[in-house]
Amino acid sequence: MSATLDLMTPHSIVIGLPIADRPTSRDFYRDVLGFEAPGELADDGVPEPLQLALSETVSVMLVPTGGFGWAIGGRPVAPAGQHECVFTLSVQSESDVDALLERARSAGAEIVTEAARQPWGYTGTFADPDGHLWSALVDHG
Repeated sequence: MSATLDLMTPHSIVIGLPIADRPTSRDFYRDVLGFEAPGELADDGVPEPLQLALSETVSVMLVPTGGFGWAIGGRPVAPAGQHECVFTLSVQSESDVDALLERARSAGAEIVTEAARQPWGYTGTFADPDGHLWSALVDHG
């Protein structure tokens, strides 16, 4: 009898993202998004692994580009400016969207789309230091 994964049971999900510089990424995610990285500090003063909890079951692991190949089997990392996904953070209010984009802007992030009302809600998008896209959304549905 083979075991099957019960997709209705919550499991831990870790999203791996390639990064260029561990301290820069740690600081950005801490200062802009408020995510702390627990764990033992490596020689560069950053916890290893550099993993940030988004919820009880979802986290982001920030992996230096040079070590990212183990996970993607030698496939090329997408070049800057090419994206296959956008991470969306659901927030409580339009002012939360505005505040998050302002923190990102102050930290040097590229604002990809300024906050605005769209048919699906109030949203804005920015790129982290490695070009990964994050948006903040208040769903008016």
